[in-house]
Amino acid sequence: MPAVRTSGGNAAFHNFVNDFADIEDPLERRRLALEKIDNAKFGWYHIRAICVAGVGFMTDSYDLFSINLSVPMLAHVFWNGTIPTSTETLLKVSTSVGTVFGQLGFGWLADVLGRKKIYGTELIIMICATILQVTAGESPSVSFPAILTFYRIIMGIGIGGDYPLSSIITSEFATTKWRGAIMGAVFANQGWGQLFSGIVAIICVAAYKNDLIGATSSAMCDATCKKACDEMWRILIGFGALPGCIALYFRLTIPESPRYTFDVANEAEKATADAAKFASGKHGNAAEGDIEALKVTVSENAPKYTPPTASFKDFWGHFGQWRYGKILIGTAGCWFMLDISYYGLGLNTASILKTIGFASSSNVYHSLFNQSAGNLILICAGSIPGYWCSVATLDVIGRKPIQIGGFLIMTILFCIIGFAYNKLSDHGLLALYVLCQFFQNFGPNTTTFIVPGECYPTRYRSTAHGISAASGKIGAIIAQTCIGTLQNHNCKKEGKPTNCWLPHVMEIFGLFMLVGFFLSFLIPETKRKTLEQLSEELHGEIDITKQEIRAGSSDDTGLEKVQ
Repeated sequence: MPAVRTSGGNAAFHNFVNDFADIEDPLERRRLALEKIDNAKFGWYHIRAICVAGVGFMTDSYDLFSINLSVPMLAHVFWNGTIPTSTETLLKVSTSVGTVFGQLGFGWLADVLGRKKIYGTELIIMICATILQVTAGESPSVSFPAILTFYRIIMGIGIGGDYPLSSIITSEFATTKWRGAIMGAVFANQGWGQLFSGIVAIICVAAYKNDLIGATSSAMCDATCKKACDEMWRILIGFGALPGCIALYFRLTIPESPRYTFDVANEAEKATADAAKFASGKHGNAAEGDIEALKVTVSENAPKYTPPTASFKDFWGHFGQWRYGKILIGTAGCWFMLDISYYGLGLNTASILKTIGFASSSNVYHSLFNQSAGNLILICAGSIPGYWCSVATLDVIGRKPIQIGGFLIMTILFCIIGFAYNKLSDHGLLALYVLCQFFQNFGPNTTTFIVPGECYPTRYRSTAHGISAASGKIGAIIAQTCIGTLQNHNCKKEGKPTNCWLPHVMEIFGLFMLVGFFLSFLIPETKRKTLEQLSEELHGEIDITKQEIRAGSSDDTGLEKVQ
């Protein structure tokens, strides 16, 4: 039975089945199908992939950042303007706790069930948890901080799932030449999420100005003022569900990664059709008829291939060897070191806002407005430029030099802040703070996300990325709960002002950056190499499309020629 062909061939109306109908060997089809993806010119289908995956990171960042702006509003509603430190820490760290479970769980599931089957599930969890947060209220029988913390842990699970899924789906669909830029552009949406949350916050504060301006202090925040603050934090957090709702349909209809279908599910014809359809700029999965049309053209004597089977035993057996395990130690360890300083840098935000003239005011309106505006300025000055400098240079300079250079520069910057803290002028401290933000994002904050999505074999790519990302969030939890408390170490006992130990905390962050610098030498350079080439070079995986097949023979690759 001949393959279904379009009249006029590919020139009149491109039918992707035509590209492979004359090729009887499924292994050759695999090579050509992946070559279509790897060598494709940057096009609208790449932009669509960036938007579909990137909107999740914009939502992640919005949800994580909006709680920082919401806490002062919550304080006026439930704690008369002063929220207990322990409660504030609990609300902020709860999302990171959930994120750890989401990264590990979804990372494993994506390798077991497939990328498509669960892509979108994490977004549904985030949307539902966000809606539940804004509907939570105070009750004599239920603790409001407890229920809000619970919802934020659930939201964190969804956020955590987005890290490995978006990374590996983007890498497995990206063109080799610009894979770093494409993955970097997805991750850079975190900057837009921070910006979006700041804009929503400042609009809310301005809209409720008349209700807030009369409260010259927290104690003067009456029922009208508290009602305004209560509505503001719900609007601010609730807006985080909007971009997720927009992207949900596209995530649920994205095709399965051809590499997963080839190398794990072992469905060669489906993977071939999906790859060709994606490279043709079409959306969604290939039709069953197209897949069947490819199946009937397979020669009876074509070689069969059984890919290595993923298992818990095989995973530990593989990564238990130093030459493979050192890569996982490198990606996980670097992410851990980076997130300690990334989240710990927020310890200095209050001082920086004071430097640029956006210190807290006793007036409720001015206090909330200044915090929102000041954070917007810092985001635009350091974070967003850093993200997009990475996007522009990842495929030119390379991942490893950017990461090593970023860690080294941040080591120097944190040491300067720590050892010279009391000698720095306000403007000097501001400049160093902005530079730290810039080189975190034009450095390891971006590369620690990208490299784990490229340097592992297909059957463990998502699991290993999830482990690396979870290590980072464990670092964030340590920074927020353990190291963060050191800034006020013995201040009251010694009669010193608050944050008296902050210089030493900055020195500790500098030490973590130095360790990250050395760990970065364990990671490989992945610039402009195909994922199959990387699996072959780094993990001893055999690229079967390069092997000579002998009739009637088989070897440990699982490849057998059928007589």
